[in-house]
Amino acid sequence: MTFINYASREINCKIVYYGPGLCGKTTNLQYIYDSTAPQAKGKLISLATETDRTLFFDFMPLELGTVRGFKTRFHLYTVPGQVYYDASRKLILKGVDGVVFVADSQEERMDANIESLYNLEENLGSQGYDLNNIPYVLQLNKRDLPNVIPADELTHELQRKGEPMFEAVATNGTGVFDTLKAVAKQVLTELRKG
Repeated sequence: MTFINYASREINCKIVYYGPGLCGKTTNLQYIYDSTAPQAKGKLISLATETDRTLFFDFMPLELGTVRGFKTRFHLYTVPGQVYYDASRKLILKGVDGVVFVADSQEERMDANIESLYNLEENLGSQGYDLNNIPYVLQLNKRDLPNVIPADELTHELQRKGEPMFEAVATNGTGVFDTLKAVAKQVLTELRKG
């Protein structure tokens, strides 16, 4: 649900990073935030619970251009990874324009990836969205670790609609901006259609 601010001539878009606990959602956002020019970003806000946190901030990318004379501003959010924060996850998905699913590439995290992906589909459905109809990117994170599942196997298991897939190491930024650009490009394409 894109928000248009006519006074400032800005289109505000919401992108949510979703995935199991400790998969690298926060690391993605932290890397993007740290790499974005101060004048192009807002504050990084962290809502901490006992065991997890939700991060969000907004930024205005300079190279993505305008839509019908309006500047685009992206608001990036992470959801809490643990399943018992399901109510928070649903709330954060409200009004979403695009989703990045961050998968943990480690072998022992496969079940958590699958559970989180089903949870995403369910929670999108409860908000009136269908994963097949919204801008969506799959990121395979932690590719630098020794016990990772081959990318083609992970993609086969987790890819839902032929969405763009990126291998990533969020701790050093590998694949982080490729993932963000891919989902932002899809969001802007949808905006231009409407």
